[in-house]
Amino acid sequence: MQRITRDDARKYAFDSRDTPLLRVQPGEVFEIETWDASTGFFRTEADKAIPANRPGFDRTPPLANPIGGPVFVEGATRGDVLVVTIDDILVDEYSWIAVGPKRGPLGESTRYPELSGEYTTKIFRHQPGPSGTLRDGTVRFSERVSWPITPFIGTLGVAPDREVCTSLDGQGEWGGNLDIRDVTIGHRMLLPIQHTGALFYLGDVHASQGDTEFTGTAAETRATVRLRLDVIPRKKIPFLRIEKPDSIVSVFAAKPLEVAVETATLQLIDWLVTEHGYSPTDAYCLVSTCPDFRIHVYQMCQIRNLKYVAGAELPRRYL
Repeated sequence: MQRITRDDARKYAFDSRDTPLLRVQPGEVFEIETWDASTGFFRTEADKAIPANRPGFDRTPPLANPIGGPVFVEGATRGDVLVVTIDDILVDEYSWIAVGPKRGPLGESTRYPELSGEYTTKIFRHQPGPSGTLRDGTVRFSERVSWPITPFIGTLGVAPDREVCTSLDGQGEWGGNLDIRDVTIGHRMLLPIQHTGALFYLGDVHASQGDTEFTGTAAETRATVRLRLDVIPRKKIPFLRIEKPDSIVSVFAAKPLEVAVETATLQLIDWLVTEHGYSPTDAYCLVSTCPDFRIHVYQMCQIRNLKYVAGAELPRRYL
């Protein structure tokens, strides 16, 4: 099986000029070993998010959120759609979160001086589950609080059309740092291809995350991701789409948040009309009346140029 090793998964931009690290056939299974978002800086609670101490933080934007790639998909061309299927995510033995001055919405808090006056790093140990592995393990938040490891890919995409976008705050119809909890095992992610070969990148795995990633970091971890890439020729989609076993999700990123929510919903309506036989009137009325229609706010962080990421979801039984 082909693999991008962790030593090679240290790109910090989606750049069509990069030399492909792998060339794969459609449907071929391969692996990418990922770094955490700090490229290994946070190992203990003594490692604080002080910018002057962090390698790469003398650059603008900082060298954070490393990704592996690009992966060249044989036969993929501009105007096709790339289908990304995640077969497995095996996380590392720990994850971390870092808060402190000027980090997140409470980084300048006067009510909670401990959040704005000092840097804090929390390390979460991962406990194996009944299988003896971390695939069904738990995140140990504290002595009395834990939850299942629910890993997902925070940053993935293809090289943008003309620009170079950083893996830290780059976002667009081609993908980017979107931090969508539904980009996970068993789901299919659809992305519009901008270049011959697709030029796919992936990184920034989280062991778990709540809606919005409120502090700006979640349970950041290293991982090994097993996946496959397929191509749908000559298909147009406006932004990332997710196909789950029991539902479909239309995604959009924008500011303010209401633009992201409205556009994701409008694009779901168009998906229903163009591919699932709904009339425009029925699709429009469905999203206001169906009790199972859902809006997700996946990412809403004040980090550089990041936009807010919303998803509009509808169960497949209504298709």
